[in-house]
Amino acid sequence: MAKALLGYVGGSDPRLLAEMRRLQQRVQDLESELVRIQAENDALAAAASHDGDSLLHSIDVPHAEPALT
Repeated sequence: MAKALLGYVGGSDPRLLAEMRRLQQRVQDLESELVRIQAENDALAAAASHDGDSLLHSIDVPHAEPALT
């Protein structure tokens, strides 16, 4: 009976297994891309904050200017 149920449910269909392997590989690729992009974003954020500090210090404004309305 168990063999009949397993065959009815699908068992180990080669197409299903191939699709599952393909999806697992895609998830792994996306995870590694996410790690790479996060590292790149962290580096850009650090560079922006460092450059932003030096830019703000180089501007000599004796007092704040009013915003345009």
